[in-house]
Amino acid sequence: MPDKKDDKRKLYFIGILPPSPYYELAHALKHYCKEHFHTSGALKSPPHITLHMPFKWSEDNEDELIDKLNGFSLQQISFEVTFNNFDCFRPRVIFIAFKDSGKLTELQHNLKQFCRLELNVPNTGNKELPYHPHLTIAFRDLSKPAFRSAWEEFKDKKFEGQFTINTLVLMKHNGMFWEVFKRFVFAV
Repeated sequence: MPDKKDDKRKLYFIGILPPSPYYELAHALKHYCKEHFHTSGALKSPPHITLHMPFKWSEDNEDELIDKLNGFSLQQISFEVTFNNFDCFRPRVIFIAFKDSGKLTELQHNLKQFCRLELNVPNTGNKELPYHPHLTIAFRDLSKPAFRSAWEEFKDKKFEGQFTINTLVLMKHNGMFWEVFKRFVFAV
């Protein structure tokens, strides 16, 4: 195992960014939650739908990672997703939910298998929980009392719209927060 200071591996994860205006709306909701409910954890990454949990990869081998993810993306077909208001993971996370996410779940499953087989990168998320696509607006740093107040405000709010998923993003952690590192466009 390399020394931590010699370790050239960085943290990455794979997701989907919503297009405008949903990206800006979700970002504004993260700021609203920070100001009103004292939670800023969700602001450490752009608004996104996680497809593959964070993993370590050597910066020296980024070209291989990019080439393989590009190949995966070129085998994907675009599809529509529809928002389904707000939901939560009690007792700390509030998010924008999706309606009928079968194609999104299939994409996540296929990517998880691809990463395990082609990149030797397991998805280290909780294996017992099913995939639940969402856009987080208030993260685990939300206190339980603040969660109750925030959820009271968001539980009946509407968030509607739909967009086409046709691009994956590879995010890279810069030591303080997540940044978009590379985009991969689907074939069709």
